[in-house]
Amino acid sequence: MSETPDSAVRTHTRDYIRSHRAAFLDDLAEWLRIPSVSAQPDHDADVRRSADWLVAKLRETGFPVAEIWDTPGAPAVFAEWPSDDPAAPVVLVYGHHDVQPAAREDGWQTDPFDPVVRDGRLYARGAADDKGQVFFHTLGVRAHLAATGRSTPAVHLKLLVEGEEESGSPHFRALVERQAARLAADAVIVSDTGMWSEDTPTVCIGMRGLAECEIELYGPDQDIHSGSFGGAVPNPATVAARLVAGLHDEHERVTVPGFYDGVTPLGDAERALIAELPFDEAAWLRTAKSHGTLGEAGHSTLERVWARPTAEVNGMGGGYQGPGGKTIIPSSARLKLSFRLVAGQDPDRIERAVGDWIDSRIPAGIRHKTTFGASTRPCLTPLDHPALRSVVRAMGRAFDQKIRFTREGGSGPAADLQDVLGAPVLFLGISVPSDGWHAPDEKVEIDLLLKGVETTAYLWSDLAAALR
Repeated sequence: MSETPDSAVRTHTRDYIRSHRAAFLDDLAEWLRIPSVSAQPDHDADVRRSADWLVAKLRETGFPVAEIWDTPGAPAVFAEWPSDDPAAPVVLVYGHHDVQPAAREDGWQTDPFDPVVRDGRLYARGAADDKGQVFFHTLGVRAHLAATGRSTPAVHLKLLVEGEEESGSPHFRALVERQAARLAADAVIVSDTGMWSEDTPTVCIGMRGLAECEIELYGPDQDIHSGSFGGAVPNPATVAARLVAGLHDEHERVTVPGFYDGVTPLGDAERALIAELPFDEAAWLRTAKSHGTLGEAGHSTLERVWARPTAEVNGMGGGYQGPGGKTIIPSSARLKLSFRLVAGQDPDRIERAVGDWIDSRIPAGIRHKTTFGASTRPCLTPLDHPALRSVVRAMGRAFDQKIRFTREGGSGPAADLQDVLGAPVLFLGISVPSDGWHAPDEKVEIDLLLKGVETTAYLWSDLAAALR
């Protein structure tokens, strides 16, 4: 029996990837040797070198436009490859080329910036987060062209690879706003994410947002004797404890008035999809190094970390912390709080609500200051969005199995792209939990990395049809 057009494309795609596998991995290893640690000023030149390396490699790949975009911090990389079809949709791929700090003495078996392959895994800082997942797009687009016979991608393809994600993306939104015209897109593909497991390929459909604050509480002008003054003047440490105690009710719901206003509830369809995942709560607890679960009543563990907003105490302190006793009323206390947000919540509104809640609970005689850090908006892709269906189809062809759905409990800059560009954000990643992001011996499964290549090789034609 002769091959169908679809099976012929798949055969050509896999043959192309197989024949270019070694060169692809060699190039990736070369990039991984550059210690582009954005959080450490001593590596500023390395972050710049990483950006320069990527620009050169993207030009070699075939991108007619590849350039450095400077920021007040680390440089980003922008690339563009127009389709020869003027009606083709525009797709922007996001990733980052900076990495977390790493040193051999942290517990690595080998030098973190000297990539090694062991048992089908590539070990190096950035192998999964995020250089490997950025780089699979280079071989993917070439496989797409080779298998379809095209000279340009089926979509108008753009890349934005920032250099400060591991430092909190402090200049990212301003960069996106400044370059919004050049970044304009019909869809955004974020390749800074992962899958459920090696055996259960998944597509992430949303990330939570984030608001965080530090609360400084001041009572007496100095530490004072608890016997002489205790019970007669306000204690800032006690006020801090009461704030913490009052943050949740008996059902573990956040008590800040208006906190849940606008929250997009989890639908029955997605709740059923979450239930399909092979979730082992005991194994999850072992990973969490926790001895029990606790959270908002009426929701499963996965719902709590993916689809519900939360408030957490990240740190608290005040008063004497040394050995033995010191019977004082401390002059100050401090709290750090963070709030993970879901679709329908606005960080600015949450910050105002939290600030008002704090103000209402501070007694006379206590001075306080609440400082909010940089916030991140939540993002969510509807299950029926045609671009999401394209990602699922392309991934299903690459993995030869059903693709399931997850959300991400953490936060990232993807929502800035959605917010500024007005385009849906889709997540495409092949990393798995065992890859050890930010940890010693970070790695990527080479077979999964090549599945990422294959997915993108199919994706551009599918998106070109779906988004017309």
